[in-house]
Amino acid sequence: MARPPRLVAADAIYHLTCRGVRKLPIFYADRDRALFLGLLRRTLEKYRWLCQAYCLMDNHWHVVVQTEEPTLSAGMHWLNTAYARTFNRRHGFEGHVFDRRFGSKLVDSSAQLMLTVRYVELNPVRAGRVADPTDWPWSSFRFHAGRANSSVLRDSWVLDLFGGDRRKASSAYVEFVLDGAREYLAPVRNA
Repeated sequence: MARPPRLVAADAIYHLTCRGVRKLPIFYADRDRALFLGLLRRTLEKYRWLCQAYCLMDNHWHVVVQTEEPTLSAGMHWLNTAYARTFNRRHGFEGHVFDRRFGSKLVDSSAQLMLTVRYVELNPVRAGRVADPTDWPWSSFRFHAGRANSSVLRDSWVLDLFGGDRRKASSAYVEFVLDGAREYLAPVRNA
């Protein structure tokens, strides 16, 4: 059965995901995550994408990007191939690193962008890895919170959605994300 065609457009925002084959880890150490971010930065430059958010977990990753041209598949092929080759060589593995093809969901409104970025940055909280998204160094949350620089995010439309003053926008964004964390954690605490 043929796969349905992927929706690809110029000047579009996508929530991209990729998972390790058989849900195995694709990041064993911080240096693997640093390698991925370096390759992501090169992908952004090469394919003229803008990154709005990211989160690197152990066996999968999330990235929210805007593409200037319809280069989504070419860019993802380059990123995943470059990472898989280096990962396999580094760890003495052979074969596939990623399961199936990458996931992509078109983000078609400002409200959806806000919710998508919050979802991405709350991944470590939902997975029980940290209680506070600030404690996960491998996501864009610290950047949006105004607490760190990022090698892959230069500026953020996400923060623009929370106002023109950067400090106030970061503060409002943090509250928005923490509200989402409280909504997620409340049913668990009450169970």
